[in-house]
Order: sequence, then structure tokens, then C-alpha cells
Amino acid sequence: MLKEHNHTVFNSILDNDFYKFTMQCAVVKLFPNTQAKYKFINRGAHKFPTGFDKALRTAVDNMALLQLTKDEKKFLRENCQYLNPAYVDFLEGYRYDPSEVSIRQTGEDLEVYVSGYWYRTILWEVPLLAMISELFYELTHQEGWKKEKVVSNTLDKIKLYNELGVTFAEFGTRRRHSYRTHREVVHTLSSYKGKSFIGSSNVHMAMLYNVKPIGTHAHEWFMFHAAEYGFKMANAMSLEHWVDVYRGDLGVALSDTYTTEVFFKQFDTKFAKLFDGVRHDSGDPIEFAEKTIAHYKSHGINPLYKYIIFSDGLNPRKVESITKACKGKIGLSFGIGTNLTNDVGLKPMNIVIKLTDVLTSDQEWLPTVKLSDEPNKHTGNPKMIALAKELLRIK
Repeated sequence: MLKEHNHTVFNSILDNDFYKFTMQCAVVKLFPNTQAKYKFINRGAHKFPTGFDKALRTAVDNMALLQLTKDEKKFLRENCQYLNPAYVDFLEGYRYDPSEVSIRQTGEDLEVYVSGYWYRTILWEVPLLAMISELFYELTHQEGWKKEKVVSNTLDKIKLYNELGVTFAEFGTRRRHSYRTHREVVHTLSSYKGKSFIGSSNVHMAMLYNVKPIGTHAHEWFMFHAAEYGFKMANAMSLEHWVDVYRGDLGVALSDTYTTEVFFKQFDTKFAKLFDGVRHDSGDPIEFAEKTIAHYKSHGINPLYKYIIFSDGLNPRKVESITKACKGKIGLSFGIGTNLTNDVGLKPMNIVIKLTDVLTSDQEWLPTVKLSDEPNKHTGNPKMIALAKELLRIK
């Protein structure tokens, strides 16, 4: 770290989720004129201490110092050939612009907004959440477990996953307890020589510990397409554009932006054959697996040649029950986040940052909507949510 006493200082531009870079690459190529707005949502109703906004502002301002190093560029070139050279050069010249982030604190409430060109602002979400999480524990003086306990706890998990014979990646940047804990966890996972741990969604961690960076796209990719092309076209256009950019690489489709039921109506034989699998992020995981298996079979595809990445609030118990229900029926993998990077004896934060509006090609700001498989996870303007439900025939 740059300053030992302030762990919220980021020291790598790659300390971010991989899907942010894969989406940024696609946005630079296809939608360079689109503007976007994001908003911080405090789902857990956490109370922020006095002065939190100032500490966060300092951390955000420090982000302007980051730039892609020669070694990092080499890592991307060698490990992520599907990121085109023009994009990697663009990333080398990219600098965070702190003026895109506005922060306001009223009493114990915190407001954070991001606004600007989508190809630029897309990188803010994950570092902002990681900073908010780390600063929160630091400024509320909540001490987590010591390193030894974090390491032994992580070892217990990886041993269980190896016994279950499943593969998993670490997905925990956005709500990590701290940068230091994150490194301890990934170091432990990568040192344990089992077959289960296959990579990290964090590109910086993947580079440090010589594992695979993992990720494709997020809900915002589909949310933008719904604003630009309409709710009925959102899934199909999102997937078509993804294929246009990556030509079959990065083939895991996110299924629940407008409910899985709607997604499968549009995930036709072409997409079902072209994409390696789908990611589950809300709703009952076993029900989802059954729907997915039935969908592949209905298109004449053997589900064992495809896989599901489960990534919704996982812990060892959930992984075990999903594995028992699905093993031998379809390929399985897991993306485990908070339970790895923020399992330190404290209550993990429940915070998100969501895309709220996009400036579409006809120069109009449109609010974006996400309708997950859990109604309490719906986000967006109530009027637009109602409109989307009506158009997509969602009860």
C-alpha cells in the first residue's frame, strides 16, 4: 500500500472487477457517446460516522494518481488477448476523474453519485464500494479477526470445496473488509494446491497471485440496452453486441436483469449454443438450475457441455446444497464474494451502486430498470418498473 495507515488508498488501476474492463472495452468500441449516471444504494441502512464524506472524498481524489503500469499492460496482453490492443492502449492513457463523483453526507446518511461518459464512469462502481466498505470499518473502529484466523477460516472453505469437487472463483472486491484481508484470502486460496480455486474477478489480485481473471458482463450492460432499444429487445441486443465484440470469447451470459423467464424466451438455439453457460445472481438457485437444464434440453443441447456460474450470496452451506442438487446434471462453478473477503467476524455491509440513467442516442436521459428474480432486488423508477413488467408480461 502507498500509506500503511490509510488502507483505502488504491495502488493499482487493475484493483477492480474484470467485467468492468471487458464492458469498458465493449462500450469504447460500440457506445463511445453514451453518458451515464450511477447512484449509491445503502441497502443495509448503515449509519455513517461524522466526517465519513471527507475521508471518502480524499480516497476518491487519490484515484486520479492511478495509471496502467508496463507490467500490468503486459499481463493484460498475455492473459486477455480478447481485449483488443487499441483498448489496452486506451486503458494505459485512462485516468480516473474525481469530478465525476459527488459525495454528500447529511447526519448519518451518505449520498454518492457518479455522472459522465459511460466509457469513463463504468470503472468507478467497484472501487467506490470497496472504499466505502473499508472506510466504514476503519472509521467505526470495528476490528476484524487477526490474520491467522482469516487464513485458517479460508483454508477450511477451500478444503470443503475440494472435497465437494467443485470449482470456484473469488468475486469479493466490492464489499471486502479491506485490501489487506482481500490479499490474505487470495494468497491463501492460490497457495493451497487443490483443484477448486480457479481465479479471481479482481484483475490486480489475479496478476499478483498468478491466477486467471474471471468475468464477463454485469446487469448494467442489459440495463443500458433496455433504455436504448426497449425492454423487449434488451436481452437479445445485449448478447448480440457482446458476440460482435468478443466473437465467442467471454461466453457466460447473465440471466436475471429482466427475470430468468424472460431471458430464456430470448436465449434461443443460437445463443444457447454460442455461450458457454449462464450466471445465476438472484432467486432460488436450484429452481434456476432446473429451468436452465430444461432449456438446454429443449434446444437439443446436452446440459453437461454447458455450465452455470452461481454467484448470489454464497457460503459453504449454499454451495454444498447446490452441488448436491445439480452435480452430474449440468456443469457447475461458483463465484464467491463477501463470504471470502469479508468473513472476519463482523457484519458484512449490504451496499450497491447501480446505473440509474443513460443518455440514449436520441439525446434523451432515460431511467434504467433492473427486475431480478427477487422482487425486493428490483431497482429503478417505479413508473419504469411498472412499464417494463407490463411490456414483458411479468406478474
